[in-house]
Amino acid sequence: MTDAAHATDPAAAYAGAPRLLPEIVFVLRQAQIRRRFGTEQGREFWLRKADVFDRIAIEEAATYAPEVAATAVDAAANAARQLAEYDVTHTGLSLRGSDVVTAEDCRRYVRRQYREWSRTQRF
Repeated sequence: MTDAAHATDPAAAYAGAPRLLPEIVFVLRQAQIRRRFGTEQGREFWLRKADVFDRIAIEEAATYAPEVAATAVDAAANAARQLAEYDVTHTGLSLRGSDVVTAEDCRRYVRRQYREWSRTQRF
């Protein structure tokens, strides 16, 4: 799929991704494990967490009125910001240099990063 298609259809970034439920289970298990042992979450956790919230928000926004979907959209923006902040801290990403400034920029960043990451995964 072309980048233009990804720009017009946010869900296209998740074509071929695992179903949402296994992704939710992964995020929950990782959160429990890290909490139990007091270790820091890795990038895969933040990416997959942002993926989960973004996919839910995309579905909510496509299904419901904006005021109904707002909670899911806000949660997706927060999770996307967490990934961006992780990358700033651990990789030297410059948010302004990467045009990752607004909530929607962060969500687009998640989609690009997930698309790149998923190309190396076997689902």
